[in-house]
Formats: sequence, C-alpha cells, structure tokens
Amino acid sequence: MSIINDQLDFSTVANVFLVHGSLQSPAFLDGRLCAELGLHDMSAEGWLEEVCLVLNVEQPESREDADVLLGWRRQTLDALSAAELNFEPLLPDELFALSERAQGLKEWTHGFLEVVNEVDGETYENWSAPLREALEDLGQLSAIDVDIVDDPENENDLFALTEHARMAAMLLYTEQHPGEPQVEQVETEDGDLAANDGGTPPSLH
Repeated sequence: MSIINDQLDFSTVANVFLVHGSLQSPAFLDGRLCAELGLHDMSAEGWLEEVCLVLNVEQPESREDADVLLGWRRQTLDALSAAELNFEPLLPDELFALSERAQGLKEWTHGFLEVVNEVDGETYENWSAPLREALEDLGQLSAIDVDIVDDPENENDLFALTEHARMAAMLLYTEQHPGEPQVEQVETEDGDLAANDGGTPPSLH
C-alpha cells in the first residue's frame, strides 16, 4: 500500500501485528504513541524500536511492514499538529462489534495513561484545568464495562467516550506544542471538544 496516498486504519496495522505473530491490539500502543508524541516528540527510530520490542522482533519482517509502522507514527503526528483538528485515535471501526470497539478504546486509554502517569507532579500541576479534567475523565474510561450489546444507545455513548479520548490527546499535544495548533482554535459547535466543559463521560450499558 502507499503510505502517502492511503490513510492507515486499525485493520492495516493489526495485520502487520499478525504477520509478526502478535495478537495484541494496536490500540494500546496507539495510546502510548499519542502521549509520547505529546510529551517527548517520539522519534521515528524510537517508535520503531518500541513497536519491535512489543512484537518481540529485532526489526520488521519487510520494508512494507516498516513503512506501515512508521507511517502510523507520521499519520498520528500530522493529525495532532494539524490546524484542522482532525486527529482520530487508531481504534477498531464499524466493522467490529461494539464490544470490540469498546475494548479497543479501553486499551488505548490504558496505553495513553501509562505514559502520562510518568510525568512529575510539578509538570502535571502546570497543565491547564481543561487538560487535567480530560485526563481525569480518561481515568474513568480505563474502567468501562466492555461487555455491551450493539444498540443505538451504546453506540452513541461509545462515540462520546471516544471524543473524550480524542480531546485529551489533542489538548496534551497543543499544550506541549503551543501554536500547533492553538487550543483556543478548538470549537465546540461541531462537537469536537464538547467535553471541554468538564462534564462526566457517559456510561456504557
């Protein structure tokens, strides 16, 4: 596939994991990636090393697989730093059962918080109230019940919960990278960062 012309999705990355004998969901590592790009400007080399460590290999099986893994990082970085605020976590899509999608979000949250929780207390206290509230919301997401049925109510709730995760990743990146883009540019009229009011995330039923 052409990394330049095609948008990487969850299944594409999951297939690369399978090629390397891993049944692990990419969602957990995507959560880590988003936090690492926000906090540490994770390099391409460092990212490839981290993924290979998780896959228990010294290097990707092929150049094409390496391109996918590196394209994953580039796509995420481009979206986090874009003025369009079009970042989306790498999660199972509508082709998966709602319970699988909820599990993916839960794993993404664990990965994201695993990195964020490594920051020192002074750094955390210097973050804005909206960012700290978003991270507190993520703490609730990490404990959601994923044994849910496919129905419209749960579908809507999962969408809202995913918005909380999306918001947290963008807020973290913008606070650590002022002007890429400015947090003030985030509008709520399209629902992008509607959770910025500090409201409690909905629960899945």
